[in-house]
Amino acid sequence: MDHEEHRAMPDGLHDWITTRQETLVWLAGLVSLALVGYMALVFGRFLVYWAGSRHAFLHDRPADPGDPAAFQWHLVIPCRDEEAVVAQTLAGLRSTAPRAHLWVIDDDSEDATRELVLAAAGQDPRIHLVQRRRPHARIGKGAALNAAYREISAQLPEDTDRSRVVIGVVDADGRLDPGTLAQVCSDRALGRPDTGAVQIGVRMRNADDELPLPGRGRTANALARALVRMQDVEFQANNAGMQLLRRRTGSVGLGGNGQFVRLTALDSLTADEGRAGRPWPERALLEDYESGLDLRLAGWRLTHVTERQVSQEGLVSLRRFLTQRTRWAQGNMQCLRYTGRVLRSPHYTAAGKAEVMYTFLQPVVCVLLVLLTPLSLAITAAGLVLFPAETAEFQLRFGPYMLLALGLATLPMVFWGLAYRRLVHPDRGRLTGLLWGVLVWLYAYHLFVVAVRAAVRLLLGRNGWAKTRRNAEAVAAGAPTALES
Repeated sequence: MDHEEHRAMPDGLHDWITTRQETLVWLAGLVSLALVGYMALVFGRFLVYWAGSRHAFLHDRPADPGDPAAFQWHLVIPCRDEEAVVAQTLAGLRSTAPRAHLWVIDDDSEDATRELVLAAAGQDPRIHLVQRRRPHARIGKGAALNAAYREISAQLPEDTDRSRVVIGVVDADGRLDPGTLAQVCSDRALGRPDTGAVQIGVRMRNADDELPLPGRGRTANALARALVRMQDVEFQANNAGMQLLRRRTGSVGLGGNGQFVRLTALDSLTADEGRAGRPWPERALLEDYESGLDLRLAGWRLTHVTERQVSQEGLVSLRRFLTQRTRWAQGNMQCLRYTGRVLRSPHYTAAGKAEVMYTFLQPVVCVLLVLLTPLSLAITAAGLVLFPAETAEFQLRFGPYMLLALGLATLPMVFWGLAYRRLVHPDRGRLTGLLWGVLVWLYAYHLFVVAVRAAVRLLLGRNGWAKTRRNAEAVAAGAPTALES
């Protein structure tokens, strides 16, 4: 509007337009402030959690090993089309845990898994096959683990001291470090009678593989190496710090690979008639973490062991990686139904409840940020067009705080890269550790992608459980089976 038009405008219309402009500026500023406040709250919450994890990580002290002979060990290996890895896994477990019984759950495999296990069992009486067939098979890992629980319970003599029986869960490609069982039964772990379960650390054994994709080009292999390395940093640094923090707050989470549970703890979960013979949740996408929640709610202590680890293959395919992590995020969202029970539980401390709620809400926070970020950008763009002076003033006032928040979100990730280098690869230079830290920061953004995918699946009622293909598998064997809703 030029000067002459402004003079010709009636005073009442001019006042009306001015009032509406001021109202729109005020509303845009209010929404922008709310978004800034929300993001500040999210970053603050993240920084507090990171600071606790960092302190626990830096002050971890090793425990003296216990006596594995004081316990009876049963290692359970869920298998669904695992012919590519199962034979090597059995051989590795027999080497590191020679006294343990190995129970392979064949979840109606369509390849040679069953035949390979039977051949191994024919030469080793401590290897057992638990055979499952559809329609009772392929409905989730929890159901497979429950089948092994029932089989083991049925074969134990009646006079067995079930508090001295330990069931360990190992992935079909999992390999235990020598001395793992001794650390699992230390005085800080299952050596304490109130300890119901122990989770050990996890690492990617192909993190140093120079050619994760044989036959592919240099770029594809470089990206695959970076993806595997980031998974290794995630588990050996980020997740280790998180679990050590949880050890302090009494809210350790159990994972699908490397968890060890006292049989009497599992028994306590089956006291309810509705769960007879089924200690693990059967309709859960994250049955490992949920089983930990159930055990803690039942009053059992859970702890984490860093002295020994279980190794597994890091995924080299981005598509398979995102599929796996989407399932994890969706399973995390399913855990929100535990909120009331956790907050009312006398077995969780205030710090433990806060930590659990942080974990529960992490994918929800990611989804909200994904939804709010375009809104914030749209408001800013509209403001620059309609009210350029006021919007520019607002950006100058609050822009530095946004940049500060971005920097505060980056630095913690860089720390994990440097910590990983010091712990795992002290032979590498600090510059390499810094590079890994920057890559960890970029890698963390996958959480937003999988959280949105998980939310969409949840809204559509798509709760199918699909096994993640191994790197050695050329094609996927079998289709995912939908869980009952």
